[in-house]
Amino acid sequence: MESVETTLPPSEKTGPRNGGGAPAVPFFSQADTFRELWPEIRSHCVRVLDRGKFSHGSGVAAFEHALARWTGAEHVVGVNSGTDALVLLLRAAGLRPGDEVVVPAYTFVATATSVVLAGGVPVFADIEERGYGIDPRSVDAVATSRSRMVMPVHLFDRLADIRGVHEVARRRGLTVVEDSAEAIGMRQDGRHAGLLGAGGVLSFFPAKTLGAIGDAGALLTDDDTVAETARALRHHGRGGRTLDHFPGISNPTVLAGYNSKMDDVQAAVLLAKLGRLDADIARRAALSARYDERLRQIPGVLAVPGDVAPHPGGNRVCYVHLIEVERRDALAAHLAARGIATEVYYPTPLHLQPCFAHLGHRPGDFPRAEAACAAALALPLYADLSETDVDRVCDGIEDFYTGRRR
Repeated sequence: MESVETTLPPSEKTGPRNGGGAPAVPFFSQADTFRELWPEIRSHCVRVLDRGKFSHGSGVAAFEHALARWTGAEHVVGVNSGTDALVLLLRAAGLRPGDEVVVPAYTFVATATSVVLAGGVPVFADIEERGYGIDPRSVDAVATSRSRMVMPVHLFDRLADIRGVHEVARRRGLTVVEDSAEAIGMRQDGRHAGLLGAGGVLSFFPAKTLGAIGDAGALLTDDDTVAETARALRHHGRGGRTLDHFPGISNPTVLAGYNSKMDDVQAAVLLAKLGRLDADIARRAALSARYDERLRQIPGVLAVPGDVAPHPGGNRVCYVHLIEVERRDALAAHLAARGIATEVYYPTPLHLQPCFAHLGHRPGDFPRAEAACAAALALPLYADLSETDVDRVCDGIEDFYTGRRR
């Protein structure tokens, strides 16, 4: 396969340009990263093509081993998406049909839909007054006798209050599983996110801190039984190389599996990018600090990430730079007109989503989650972003609130 000609196209930031001819600022781009890493990525991918094993092969095993070393996990189970990782985690951790799982009302919808897909019932809780993690007091208030698990979500740049969640979980008899999809590099008292309960997950969606070139994910756990069950679940319930389904599996709650395997091409890309993960995390932190320094001085900006400290024992890893602002939607439109892309995380809290209308919630049930949905705006943040781009974004925000024209 070494004769295969592989080249990358020239880098270009696509999208509208402002009146001065400056390139647009996309919400996410990794063109420069791929240009720099292309020789290594190409080498890994060619080995996959030479082996002719494109799914669930030795490339996936190599990436699992490398990620286990990086995170300190006893077990890493590569799968085809972060969402499937959540479904497998819930089932492998013992969720039974009809069991309730307490989840935050402010998060990506997959946190709650994974509970449904695993046969459970989501029970919503509010988030903290400052920050975006689930509020342990709200968990205590909404948990019922049918609640079996609580799933804190580590969002944007910090862990949820995992100590507080565990305190409630112990008192309520709940198993803690983590939606740590965004949390690569985040640690609590030295332990990586996803290893602070029965297990957790990582998403490798392209925009994540460690991103693939498509969908991919992983389950992390230090629990042998959870890992054993998840490995079988991802491959139709098949054990090892046999065609037997769940031979000797020690978790009796598992009945049937899925086709949730990671493919070796994604593993090859992720293995190449893992070597620069520490540098990418540091780069994102520097860009986030630059944002904070500029944005703190701008009227209309209500909150910046750096103003909320991590919970004791935790660290910051900047995946999304989320600010809260006045007139959020008008600001987003103003920036879009300048060729600056933003994202709303999240437009509607989960308890008010149509797919959960049968649970009977109303506006006002979880006020902090609803307030975040009304005011939060995510700005571009990725390793290929330049300081000039950050300043262009901040200039656009400042002009909107001051009425200045540049």
